[in-house]
Amino acid sequence: MGKPPCGTCPSNRVRRGDTLIVEEDKSRPTSASRKSINDRTISNIPTIVRRVVPADNSCLFTSVYYVVEGGVYDPACAPEMRNLIAEIVSSDPMSYCEAVLGKSNEEYCAWIRREDTWGGAIEVSILSKFYQCEICVVDTQTVRIDRFGEDAGYSRRVLLIYDGIHYDPLQRQFPDSEMPPMTIFSTSDDGALVQALELADDARKKRQFTDVNRFALRCMVCQKGLTGQSAARDHAKETGHTNFGEV
Repeated sequence: MGKPPCGTCPSNRVRRGDTLIVEEDKSRPTSASRKSINDRTISNIPTIVRRVVPADNSCLFTSVYYVVEGGVYDPACAPEMRNLIAEIVSSDPMSYCEAVLGKSNEEYCAWIRREDTWGGAIEVSILSKFYQCEICVVDTQTVRIDRFGEDAGYSRRVLLIYDGIHYDPLQRQFPDSEMPPMTIFSTSDDGALVQALELADDARKKRQFTDVNRFALRCMVCQKGLTGQSAARDHAKETGHTNFGEV
């Protein structure tokens, strides 16, 4: 006759009055430890972040230089980049005519060289062609991406964030790593664009943008008060005054 199963063996039966000791299986992670592991995993995911540059009328040029040069911050680059743009425009008066520039080719070249002049879409387009890379500008007011050089077949992409009056470069940061931030991406890296839009949406919710159609300006030449970018543009055409300050 065989032995009874272990559970029925008299020595293994639990009798009334016996004390049971239950030990936790240390090999299995608890819910708290799983949460801790998940938090560490999330915190280690590379993310797109803003790299703030000074608001000194040359933020676009500083930002573009920073990303195309792989994370080199050099505010002294602005005059060189302004001259570069002026030379490109001057060399092609057919493409860069008054209808495109809003002023004559000669006037534009003198204007863009001034240190108090703001850069915008025209300058981004020119720099995209010069550096042979797609420049994506993420707008925090509309949460959209304006892509310059999108149809040119470039393999590289850089990212900027724009709040209506100011540009900053965007970079991919690697937490808990000695890797330097990444500023140049493949044009097939759509994950970077998704994260950039999430960053812009967060800025919009925090009202971190300036409505250029409503913000108050003052002409620093004649002290006339103006409202919005279009009014400033019209005033500049009428008077030749191009130095404005936000009130």
